[in-house]
Amino acid sequence: MSNVSFKPNEDRVLVEPAPVEEKTASGIIIPDTAKEKPQQGTVIAVGPGKDDAPVTVKVGDSVLYGKYSGTEFTLEGKEYLIMRNSDIFGTI
Repeated sequence: MSNVSFKPNEDRVLVEPAPVEEKTASGIIIPDTAKEKPQQGTVIAVGPGKDDAPVTVKVGDSVLYGKYSGTEFTLEGKEYLIMRNSDIFGTI
């Protein structure tokens, strides 16, 4: 688990996306143009939530989210997504 110095505001969640698959189960290498964005990841940090809508995930949860959810950014040399709690479909 990453130990980052970032604390999301309100109902925001910091997620580390799962690594992109490099090849199929049968061993075929997937070219960069055919790779899909991951739709699952691990929660790294959570905000305190809003008064009327608490955050429903916790640090360490594996979550599923929408393909175009969140904002990508680099923090301490790693790629992360910051998204609202409502963008998360559920935990695995």
